[in-house]
Amino acid sequence: MTNTNKTIWHWYHNVSECYYHLQITIKYRRAVLNEKVQEAIKDSLSGIKERYEIEISHIGFDQNHIHILLRFIPTYSGSQVVKVIKSISGRMVFEKAPEVKKELWGGEFWSDGYYLATVRGKGDRKIIENYIINQGRGGDVKQLKLFDI
Repeated sequence: MTNTNKTIWHWYHNVSECYYHLQITIKYRRAVLNEKVQEAIKDSLSGIKERYEIEISHIGFDQNHIHILLRFIPTYSGSQVVKVIKSISGRMVFEKAPEVKKELWGGEFWSDGYYLATVRGKGDRKIIENYIINQGRGGDVKQLKLFDI
């Protein structure tokens, strides 16, 4: 991968500029995110960019859930990325803070669900629409609309 611009990723024949907001919750909404657990999560995700091309720019901790601002190459689906993050971080938490497993009745660290939303990098819908409409066409083709928004 070459990265000539901090916001744009060049990956073989793909170029992407997609950011995502991910929120994942501790199983049973248990408030177990003490400093030791937070450090285990941060440590587990530190090498994820090199291994999986998932770049995490910010992590925010609450009592029973975390928020992550990230981006990943477009060959992954959102659910694949969530699965990687949950499995790596959950395993590391149980290794570095085994007492947490008792709080969760010996089961999984993360709940099954998650929230994932795209975050715009720059521009807005109108700018992108105009860019697409005028892309290399000049005035020779009239843009057709499915419906007015």
